[in-house]
Amino acid sequence: MAPAKTASAEEPAAQQRGGDRRGGGDRRGGGDRRGRNQRSPRQQKEDDGIAEKVIHINRSSKVVKGGRRFGFSALVVVGDKEGKVGLGTGKAREVISCITKGTEDARRNMVSVSLNGPTVPHEVYSMYGGARVLLRPASPGTGIIAGKTVRAVLESAGVRDVLSKSLGSKNPANVAKAALQALQQMRRREDVMVGRDK
Repeated sequence: MAPAKTASAEEPAAQQRGGDRRGGGDRRGGGDRRGRNQRSPRQQKEDDGIAEKVIHINRSSKVVKGGRRFGFSALVVVGDKEGKVGLGTGKAREVISCITKGTEDARRNMVSVSLNGPTVPHEVYSMYGGARVLLRPASPGTGIIAGKTVRAVLESAGVRDVLSKSLGSKNPANVAKAALQALQQMRRREDVMVGRDK
């Protein structure tokens, strides 16, 4: 009978040790929770009135002697939503690093565009590579009728009502650059009249 008591006494101890191991698993889960609390690469962020948004992240791989070496490139758009917008790209071995580089590049390349309140002054058609973008003014309350790439550029510039159409290539970089070119072609009536007076 004594050995039976010893076995029953050992079972709770084994279960406790198993529970400790499961607790270790929970600690690993805590690491996952910390990862989930980090900012998502595509999440919009505002610093000093400048909104940042990741449009696209591309992963590339290179076969080397030890295996594969991965790299990442990010396409980022920034803007103050009041007529200033910029595009940038960044490349790095880590996703966070390439997003940081892309954001810095976009901030350096910010340009001013002419808007007519919440919409664009007139219809414009722009091409970049194989991508073609058409923008048309819209009445208040229409919203941004556009794909996700063009929408990101327009929102960053401060456009709230516009009709758009993306044709040709669907490459995110070309579409974003075509949309930015379209905004840069915008001219308000006041600007045109001043040019004529000169």
